[in-house]
Amino acid sequence: MNSKHIAIFPGSFDPITKGHESVVLRALPLFDEIIIAIGENTAKKEFFPLQQRLEWIEKTFENNPKVKVESFSSLLVDFCKEKNAKYVLRGLRNSIDFQYERNIALINQELYHDLETIFILTKPEDTAISSSFVREILSFGGDVTKFIPSKIEIKPIK
Repeated sequence: MNSKHIAIFPGSFDPITKGHESVVLRALPLFDEIIIAIGENTAKKEFFPLQQRLEWIEKTFENNPKVKVESFSSLLVDFCKEKNAKYVLRGLRNSIDFQYERNIALINQELYHDLETIFILTKPEDTAISSSFVREILSFGGDVTKFIPSKIEIKPIK
C-alpha cells in the first residue's frame, strides 16, 4: 500500500517571506502534500492576526494544489499524527538555525519515532531574510516588497 508523503512546514509566518516561499517550492517535488502549519504560540506576541497570515499563505500558493494551509495549537508531533504526516520541513539559513532545529528535531523524534525532519538550505539571496527583519522594516515605515512573496502586499506601518 502506498501512503502519501505528507510534510508539515510549521512556523509563525508573521509574515511569510520569500525565504519561506522558496523552501516550500523547492520541497514540493519531495512530497505529495505540504501543510503549512501556523502554530498558535501563546508565549509569542503576534504582529499580524492569524487570519491575515492564513490568507497571505493561501494567496501565495493558490495555484498549487499540493500546498495546504492550517493553524494548530497543539504539540507539533500531535498535529503531525493527526494529519498522518511523517515529515517536518524546515528551512536553514545558517549554522545557528541548524543547531536550534537539530535539537527540536531530536526531541520531536523522541516523542514520535516515525517523524523525520527534512532540512532545506535557503538560497543565498534569501539567507538574510526573516519575518522579524520584515516586521522591523515595517515598524519604521519601510517597504518590504522585495522580501515577501510577489502575490501579497503588506503596507508599511506609518
